Amino acid sequence: MTDKMQISDGSDQPPSWRERHQSGIRQLRLYAHTFSKNGSAMLGLGIVLVFLITAAIGPSLVPYPEDAQGVIHLEIKLKAPDADHWFGTDEVGDDVFTRVVVGARVSLQIGLIVTGIAVLIGVPLGMMAGFIGGWIGEAIMRFTDVFLAVPGLILAIAIVGALGPGIENAMLALSLVWWPGYVRLVQAKTLSLKNSIYVDAARSMGASNTRIVFVHILPNCSSPIVVKASMDMGMAILAAASLGFLGLGAQPPFPEWGAMISVGRNYLPDWWWYSFFPGLFILLTVLGFNLMGDGLRDILDPRSRE
Repeated sequence: MTDKMQISDGSDQPPSWRERHQSGIRQLRLYAHTFSKNGSAMLGLGIVLVFLITAAIGPSLVPYPEDAQGVIHLEIKLKAPDADHWFGTDEVGDDVFTRVVVGARVSLQIGLIVTGIAVLIGVPLGMMAGFIGGWIGEAIMRFTDVFLAVPGLILAIAIVGALGPGIENAMLALSLVWWPGYVRLVQAKTLSLKNSIYVDAARSMGASNTRIVFVHILPNCSSPIVVKASMDMGMAILAAASLGFLGLGAQPPFPEWGAMISVGRNYLPDWWWYSFFPGLFILLTVLGFNLMGDGLRDILDPRSRE
């Protein structure tokens, strides 16, 4: 009797969290192992981590924090890189290293805001176009085609030109031209999933359209969305720098990489460091996000390697 009670008590214990999520844990381990075997993806991840750390804690560790606000030190203007000023100084004597590091946080904010708004707009519209279809889906896709008909950067320049230069207007303009890519991506993925076997099974069991979309379709669209968003982070930073270079983004003395390159080009080639170091950081940041995105694509979409 005691043995039966002991067996009954043991069998009544609910499974632990690890047991309930064992398959998910194994999948994550497989993803991590596959990612770690990809040398270029690991390089990209390392660059992105350095960029994130720089953006998070760099502004509090820079040697001349007041130079991020454009304080004037004419006695040391356009000073070449040395032990005191690792990246040299600009035309008013501000430390270029300080401004580049502070600019990393600005670029991170731009990338997150532009990509986040694009996802919030594009994913729901793409889901509606693919799942509902009909005249609603057709209207959404034709409206999307209007934005895709004009190169994104050209359209962003036109929007900023109408709103006026500034970092906020630049982010708004980029967000308004970035979402069509997500609509196309999610609409195509939804079309391929809505007639799949497991969706038909869920529908036959009485699942509502809302449940089908959020439980069965959206999770299966997450992989390409994550891959695209990871790559778009770097491209959004590059686009914002392009607007800054044209004088339509951040305005001096705001420490933004594109604006720094725009001002520094007037002092080339003699004072090369002014434009070189912001440009180098843009190059490495975009390269890091692209390499990491390629690695994520290989993991989350193995068919892309065929």
